[in-house]
Amino acid sequence: MSAAGKPRVLLMHPILDPGPAILAEAAEVVPYPPDRPLDEASIRQAADGCVGIVSQVMDPIREAVLSTPGLKCVSNVAVGFDNIDVAAATQRKVMVTNTPGVLDDTTADFAFTLLMAAARRVVEADSFTRSGKFRGWAIDMMLGADVYGATLGIIGIGRIGRGVAHRAKGFNMRVIYYDPHPLPPEAQDQLGATPVDLRRLLMESDFISIHVPLSQDTHHLMSTPQFEQMKRTAILINTSRGPVVDEAALVEALKAKKLAGAALDVYEREPAVHPNLIPMSNVVLAPHIASATTRTRSEMSAMAARNMATALRGGRPPNLVNPEVKK
Repeated sequence: MSAAGKPRVLLMHPILDPGPAILAEAAEVVPYPPDRPLDEASIRQAADGCVGIVSQVMDPIREAVLSTPGLKCVSNVAVGFDNIDVAAATQRKVMVTNTPGVLDDTTADFAFTLLMAAARRVVEADSFTRSGKFRGWAIDMMLGADVYGATLGIIGIGRIGRGVAHRAKGFNMRVIYYDPHPLPPEAQDQLGATPVDLRRLLMESDFISIHVPLSQDTHHLMSTPQFEQMKRTAILINTSRGPVVDEAALVEALKAKKLAGAALDVYEREPAVHPNLIPMSNVVLAPHIASATTRTRSEMSAMAARNMATALRGGRPPNLVNPEVKK
């Protein structure tokens, strides 16, 4: 407790309004020292005396941090929580929360933005024009791939995957998807999406968009065997988590023209990008901004702050990842 009687909460990084005010009402907010590295030992030291941590995707919240005496809750400002050892948190009775729902449409928008940019070579064309190479219209200049009427394969048909499928309807795309937990028939009919196995999806899709959480099962879900099965004209889009794609294998597949291109918002060793991807003109690279709109990031901040405030007041946060802690 602080001198004012409020519980102390470690804020790993600044969040957007109205999150700070919501958090300050419930707790004494302790900013993470900006000059400290984001490693477990440093975070553990900064968390001393705090009952809560408001974290983001780049923060490793593992056993060393979760062993902080008196820690009650870790509120992640993200829908994913692979940066947190949830099993260890549960064992120590530490609540873990996330921010689902609010970023679904924004992320689906961006996945489709990447798809369009890669298909129509927008980034390459922008660089071409800015560099002064544009000398006038030519019938064979910057030829891309049609999106309208193409086949879209979606890996992971959760809320974001469904959002991408919904957007594809406007482009009259044939939508197929792979997910161990298929949608109910009525939901499939509404989206116009057909469940298939992964092999068929890889073989038939013109565009493949990934929307799965990172887990042991999805780590390197896309690697050499999968790239070998894709169309040589296909484009891969990833807005989920970087390690779902084996970047080294992707580089080799692109070099060997096993697929036509890729568009990535996340990376295997983020923020590092595989150096061989950077010079590739058929790869669109974005800095993990799929949810980056003012409205969405503000709502994520507010939700994370409310999750923490509810936990500090002894309640059950609405977005509790490990509900067994509050049984």
